Amino acid sequence: MKQHIGIVLSSLLSALLAVVGYRFFEGPKEIVIRETVPAQYTNFDPLEVSKQRAFLSASPTDFIAAAERITPSVVNIKTIQGKGGFDFWGNDAESSSSGSGVVISSDGYIVTNNHVIEDSDHISVTLNDKREYEAELIGTDPSTDLALLKIKANNLTHIEFGNSDSLRVGEWVLAVGNPFNLESTVTAGIVSAKGRSIDILEGQDRIESFIQTDAAVNPGNSGGALVNTNGELIGINTAIITRSGRYEGYSFAVPVNLVRKVIKDLMDFGVVQRGILGVFIDEMTSELAKELQLEAVEGVYITRVTPGSGADDAGLKEGDVIIGINGTKTRTMPEMQEQVGRYRPGNSISVDYFRNGNKSRANVVLKNKSNSTSIITAENRDILFDLGFELRDLTREEKKRLDVEGVKVVSIYRGSRIERTNMDPGFIITKMDNKKITSVEELVEELENANGKVMLEGIYENYSGEYYYAFPVK
Repeated sequence: MKQHIGIVLSSLLSALLAVVGYRFFEGPKEIVIRETVPAQYTNFDPLEVSKQRAFLSASPTDFIAAAERITPSVVNIKTIQGKGGFDFWGNDAESSSSGSGVVISSDGYIVTNNHVIEDSDHISVTLNDKREYEAELIGTDPSTDLALLKIKANNLTHIEFGNSDSLRVGEWVLAVGNPFNLESTVTAGIVSAKGRSIDILEGQDRIESFIQTDAAVNPGNSGGALVNTNGELIGINTAIITRSGRYEGYSFAVPVNLVRKVIKDLMDFGVVQRGILGVFIDEMTSELAKELQLEAVEGVYITRVTPGSGADDAGLKEGDVIIGINGTKTRTMPEMQEQVGRYRPGNSISVDYFRNGNKSRANVVLKNKSNSTSIITAENRDILFDLGFELRDLTREEKKRLDVEGVKVVSIYRGSRIERTNMDPGFIITKMDNKKITSVEELVEELENANGKVMLEGIYENYSGEYYYAFPVK
């Protein structure tokens, strides 16, 4: 027994000496290594720092909470075109269509696509809880394919706006709408691209800088919500590219940062206040970038500057390459148009550009189509549209060269009252009913207060003498 006790004690003493010796010679290295082990449970790995997100909009990829948050805010929109009755062939003259919309305020404002409600005579909205309302059209903006509706309801569940600038290619998104009249359908995909132009909108003022996704979007989804996984609105689903008429892998949404500005204008004025930089632009090419000694094939090339525009006042010139607006890079034309499209006439923006290989910055005060910083109301726009022409203020150079004050006719609509007077574009209006006119704002005010026939007096730059045109206002 004593022999066994001696062996055990000897073994314990040997083990103790071994441990002490090990700690004496190798201890510090082992301590450092072992202290890193708990970090495994905090999901921290020094080699994986680059994978940590700078924002949380796409994490986690469990879509349940986001879907539950957004579906009560997405509505079904039905429209009716025509007043009923029958056409020449005895067919029903009334037609209908449907789409989606998103509730953006508790008191009943709803955003959708312009093409969803275009040319409609009656608009009805069905909420997620099956309640149905007649909708009032507040305003439209064909240039971005957006429209604003209003229903008489309160305490509605509405969506929160996110930040479309923070979106990154590869980020998870959800599309929510009513495809084929299937209510509250949720599909998932990723952001495939940003700043995409697909040439579906018409007009010189169009802004196409779509978010491209592979979330399934079909007829009826138009006007519905594109959201991040936090359930925040980051786009309004607008279009698909398809040969079959069904979803084929590509869908496009208007970014919410542009939506926010357009909808605010429609709420405040009934018409979008579009700030114009005053330049004609083109995409950058590899050959042009090499010629201009640019390091990268990106930016927007200025081909011409409008005299008297904000860009002209700020010193921008033909040949400059715009590379940023308010610190945001503008690699392509759609990206630049989206950034400028967020501002109103009278707003000042900073423009970064290259000229002769050097980077510069200019502060530009945006103007409207009339070449002024005045706010346009729905009434102002409607009276000029109703008469059939577009106008702008004369530039400083034109006033000096022609020694005249007035406004210039930019374009004339076919079949309009103005066209029937035989007036031509380029006519400079100097007087109305013998009263001097110095701005578009003045002329609009005079037209609004006029009754019966009015007489416009003016000149053409390349023709001598004065010209007179009379037409009825109301």
